[in-house]
Amino acid sequence: MSGSLNKVLLIGRLGADPEIKQMVNGKSVARLSLATSQSWKDKNSGEKKEKTEWHRIVVFNEGLVNVVQQYLKKGAQIYVEGQLTTRKWKDEQTGTDKYSTEIIIQGYNSSLTMLGGGNNQMSNNQNNQTLEETSQASSELDDDIPF
Repeated sequence: MSGSLNKVLLIGRLGADPEIKQMVNGKSVARLSLATSQSWKDKNSGEKKEKTEWHRIVVFNEGLVNVVQQYLKKGAQIYVEGQLTTRKWKDEQTGTDKYSTEIIIQGYNSSLTMLGGGNNQMSNNQNNQTLEETSQASSELDDDIPF
C-alpha cells in the first residue's frame, strides 16, 4: 500500500532487566518492557496526576541483542525506533486466541539509543551512543517465540 507508514518512536525507562531468549532457529532475541509516562496537574484539585503506559519491545538483531544484554538494566532510559506488530497465538490451557502488540527492532529502519541515567552502570563515553541495527534479519516472526 503506497502512502502508509508503520513507525514507532518512544523514549522511556526499562521496567525490568532485558529478557534474552533462544529461538528455535538458534538465534537470540531480546525482550524489553518499556515504560513511558505523562504527568499533568488536575484542573479541579490542583493535584499532580501521572499515567504510565507499558510497551513490549522485541529486538531480533544478534549484535544488538548482545549489547542489550551487556549494557541495559532495569531503570535505563532508552530511545527506540521500530515497527508496531500484533501477533496472535493460541493459549494452550484455554484454547482461546491471544494477541500481543509489540514494537519490533529489526531491519534498517529501526534503532535503539541508550540515553543514560537511571541505573545504567556505564561510563560517560558510552552514554548517548546510538546502536543502529544494520543487518537484514529475516522479516518473518518465528511462531515459536517463547513469550
